[in-house]
Amino acid sequence: MSETMDLISVIVPCYNQAQYLSEALDSVLAQTYGNWECIIVNDGSADCTEEISTSYCSKDDRFKYLKKDNGGLSSARNAGVHIARGEYLLPLDADDKISPYYLQKAMEKIKENPQIKLIYCKAERFGLMKGEWFLEEYSYRRLLVKNMIFCSSIFRKNDFDKISGYDELMVGGYEDWEFLLRLLTPDDVVYRLNETHFFYRIKKASAIHNDERNERDKKLYIYQKHINKYLSYLPDPISLALENEMLKNVYKNSFDYKLGHLIIDPLRRLKNLIKSL
Repeated sequence: MSETMDLISVIVPCYNQAQYLSEALDSVLAQTYGNWECIIVNDGSADCTEEISTSYCSKDDRFKYLKKDNGGLSSARNAGVHIARGEYLLPLDADDKISPYYLQKAMEKIKENPQIKLIYCKAERFGLMKGEWFLEEYSYRRLLVKNMIFCSSIFRKNDFDKISGYDELMVGGYEDWEFLLRLLTPDDVVYRLNETHFFYRIKKASAIHNDERNERDKKLYIYQKHINKYLSYLPDPISLALENEMLKNVYKNSFDYKLGHLIIDPLRRLKNLIKSL
């Protein structure tokens, strides 16, 4: 039996988040499921990320440390996965944490149903805002409009490799959503544990996330990149597009839409002409 079977590789990218890193790593160390490795990726930090990371590596050899030039969150996660040995992956941001039972509960459910492609859980906020993080129930159709699955879900490394990981052109948000749009299909089994095992830290929002234009640009990039998925999945793409003005505009500029009008408009005019007779 392979030593990597059922091994979960926890990928923790860190960019100048040393003040939170120990909490994240302690939450991994406390797991009741012991078959894990944790790869800490120092994405060009100027703080004491290296000192904290190497101290955990000395404490437990399941921790691994990787240092790289700054390239953004997607780049850091991809670099960590590149050296990961696990059959499964769990991304964990350096300022968040997980419950001691998350890995155990997730693996028990996967063993019950090997068809599960991605598993996640209920979530709670902490920091500047506290309480349950209410997220919409998952459906593939809803995912096309917006993301309702946080980054710390568990999925197979083989599936990650098939889609070449995170899009490194995406810097500054929405990389998780874009990744899920490539990872999942309408037929995939996605399961949410009915327990809280993920804790999302609320901090003062960074300038880049307060920038409405930046958010709009990221969404537009996603809609344009995946326009064929929207068109092929929905029997009536317009019904979805009408829920989102930006997506509606992207759809109207698509080749399929313009081609459809070239065919339908003459027929519509002919129908109206017949009615008038």
